[in-house]
Amino acid sequence: MRLRRGLAIAVVAGGGAVTTMLVGLVTNAVSDESRWPGWLGWLQEHAWFSFVVLGVAMAGLTALLAGLSETRPPTPPGRPEDGAGPGAAQVLRSLPRDTAAFTDRAAELERLVGSVRASQESGEGLPVHVIDGMPGVGKTTFAVHAGHLLSERFPDGQLFVNLNGHTPGRTPVQAGEALASLLAAAGVPTQQIPVGDDVGAVTEARAAMWRSRLADKKALLILDNAASYRQLEPLLPGGSGCLVLVTSRKRLVANEEVVMSVDALPPDHAVELFVRLSGRPADALGRDVVDELVRLCGCLPLGVSLLAARLRHHPSWSAEDLRGRLVAARDRLGELRAGERAVTATFDLSYRDLAPERQHFFRRLGVFPGTDLDSHVGAALAEVSVVVARRHLEALYDDHLIDEQPGSRYRLHDLLRDYARGLAAEGDSMDQVQAVQRVCTYYLAALAVANGHTVRSGAAVPPAPDDTSRVETPVLESRADALSWLETERANILACVRRANGLALYDLVVRLAAAMAPFLRQAGPWDQAVALHRTAAEAARHTGDQRARGDALAELGVVRRFMAAYPQAIEALNDAVTAYEAVDDRRGKAEALNQLGIVWYLTADNEDAARAQTEALALYRELGYRLGQANALADLGMTHRQMSRFDAAVEAQSEALAIYRELGDRYGEANSLRDLGVVHCLMGAYDIAARHHQEAFDIYLELDDRVHQAYALNELGVVRRLTGDIEAARTAHSQALTHFTELGERFGRANSVRHLGVVERVTGDAAEAIRLLEEALGAYRELGSRGGEAASLSELGVVRGIVGERDGAIDAFQRGLEILRGLGDQCGEAEALNHWGMLLLTSDEPTAARRHFGQALTLARHIRCPLEEARALEGIGRCDWTVDGPGHGVDSLRAAVTVYRRLGVSASVDDIERLLV
Repeated sequence: MRLRRGLAIAVVAGGGAVTTMLVGLVTNAVSDESRWPGWLGWLQEHAWFSFVVLGVAMAGLTALLAGLSETRPPTPPGRPEDGAGPGAAQVLRSLPRDTAAFTDRAAELERLVGSVRASQESGEGLPVHVIDGMPGVGKTTFAVHAGHLLSERFPDGQLFVNLNGHTPGRTPVQAGEALASLLAAAGVPTQQIPVGDDVGAVTEARAAMWRSRLADKKALLILDNAASYRQLEPLLPGGSGCLVLVTSRKRLVANEEVVMSVDALPPDHAVELFVRLSGRPADALGRDVVDELVRLCGCLPLGVSLLAARLRHHPSWSAEDLRGRLVAARDRLGELRAGERAVTATFDLSYRDLAPERQHFFRRLGVFPGTDLDSHVGAALAEVSVVVARRHLEALYDDHLIDEQPGSRYRLHDLLRDYARGLAAEGDSMDQVQAVQRVCTYYLAALAVANGHTVRSGAAVPPAPDDTSRVETPVLESRADALSWLETERANILACVRRANGLALYDLVVRLAAAMAPFLRQAGPWDQAVALHRTAAEAARHTGDQRARGDALAELGVVRRFMAAYPQAIEALNDAVTAYEAVDDRRGKAEALNQLGIVWYLTADNEDAARAQTEALALYRELGYRLGQANALADLGMTHRQMSRFDAAVEAQSEALAIYRELGDRYGEANSLRDLGVVHCLMGAYDIAARHHQEAFDIYLELDDRVHQAYALNELGVVRRLTGDIEAARTAHSQALTHFTELGERFGRANSVRHLGVVERVTGDAAEAIRLLEEALGAYRELGSRGGEAASLSELGVVRGIVGERDGAIDAFQRGLEILRGLGDQCGEAEALNHWGMLLLTSDEPTAARRHFGQALTLARHIRCPLEEARALEGIGRCDWTVDGPGHGVDSLRAAVTVYRRLGVSASVDDIERLLV
């Protein structure tokens, strides 16, 4: 029953006051920053009116959005604090650094570059180029080098993704996860990236968005270390101008591919590489000895580089000395297969040449659950200072035992990672567990620093563990620094959670999940957050910590709400309330109740929503928690507005606004101002509504939040239209449309298009109005926004009536009213009835028209919506005048004039007074 009611309620916008404010209410609908990401989904599901329901979880952050734990960003995907405006055009350049160790592969490069040039010059679509070959042969190095050579041909960006197809200790990256990262990197706000429980459907939706994003681009994408064609196929761009280079140890087969096998180096090239990297003259080495050295390591670039580095770092060694050591190493590894022995012997030789403390450090790298790391992680793993860890990393890089990545980060080649893991496994297993504990503790300390910048003032921040006083954390001086660090370390932290869970380090699992929750709320993808919080809830069950279990369940409920999975959200939040009650955690219970109230608000279970928010408010007041009080009051105010209790809504929202201002919470202030603007517009107080919307807009401008600036512009535009300033309305809606189009925010764009359609209808361009309204209608249906669909149908009914399409108009009114009544949107229903009544009146059916106006009057007075009341009174007066003759219906007409004058709707007053004269 709730679910049926639950997609629920939005007010029609069209030409009525109702319409004017509903955009605002959507964003304000969130009471803590933690909810903001979810509100874009909310916006997409529901239209304008005070009865709004969250619907499509693919809404808009991300990727960028500010909404961390208890942080209260706006509805949409923009993340103003992140620096660049959300959705700003980006040229992506994420290729790893080109290597000096690259040696002559002229034939392969000529074939690749020639293939690309031929396709571009002929105008044909670029085929996928698959680079395969054995481990250590230099596939990635070749692809990266080719990428740098070809970069000028692909000016829209060059991206590199490691798919972990054969990375020791890591499962291959799922296509859906890779797509989420690519979309976020390409500038798609994270909250617009599709999420859900159906992995196949989500992957398909993300793939479609990715193809659309690159449809007209010239970009280069390197998909490194692919496990299968199935893994990479969804990542392939749809446009013909993009080049995809794939590296894999397997021979992947597909019709459109160009397969390029990279083999071991020819002996001459291997010798050339060895001589160049050894730093010695060729004639001083002895050609026969060098020939044997490169043969012993299989002529693999990785092995050749390591051997040459050994010789360079030992000036006293001769090439013959190196050959003797390599032969001895190969004998020690005799149980390995020949191919493995060839390259692993070079690893062993390089490792044994390290000082004992550096050997210890290298073994610790094999314990790390993630893929790339910096000196802080290295310090935690090896129990050394950051300065010492940095020195070890730089030395290992010089020794060719690790690769350098952008941002002073390092990673082990897959084969070297496997080798390091094997060395670590030979030692004490407890030593490995302790290393994992240390790196998890480091991440907890660093997360506490990051959350200090990203979580709203006054909100609860997961504390760092007591034993982190001597942990060195990165310098994060701003919110932008913190968000950048979080995004960089996200995959590593989640890998640490999985490893800790596998080692039964449940307390660390719970702590890490709680510390990551604020970031994942705003950055997503939310299905990733669902998996994390489920793991944390189960870990807390193992430890018997009910409070921690309640925290994990509450976070799970919040994320489920963002995904519009309302039944699952309610179940998780109810379980959280039960867990908090078991340990008398009133703060936790209040938070869970507040979140439950939001879900019930979204599903139009208004009584349940009001009850939950009232109980949460009482608990917050007992605890003296001011931010919680403001959040509960703001959500209670929205619930009252949704129930057409406008005075109660103003009272609650005004109190919330005062607290937000007391706390200096600018986002909370802006959101409450927006919702107050919505309520006052519904009440006909257009001057107050415009002032509140302008104040909210100014704050969003200060915060550089372009998405909410656009919503505020739409709201201001509606007020301008209702008060007769049509050109100002057109300008505001056009500016909002530009913002939404640039940001890729589809729901906001549909709203702008619909409002511009109403402006064209008011100014007399019926054909353009129909075009715009039909475009908006199609967009709302794609988004699943029933409220937006109803609003567009109501307006289409008006315009079709104007152009003489009476049957089409009536059909539109009937379908719109059916939706509005299903949603329980009485204000939208009154507006549609008034529109329909006017159509009947102009069609010489005054008796039927009067019935429609009478129904609209009853609804408008019941919910105290003055604009629709005035329209109904005017309609009734005109019907009586028509049926009974001039002079009749005057009382109704004069009553309408009184309301119109109070509202400042002078054009309608002038029309009626001309009739009366």
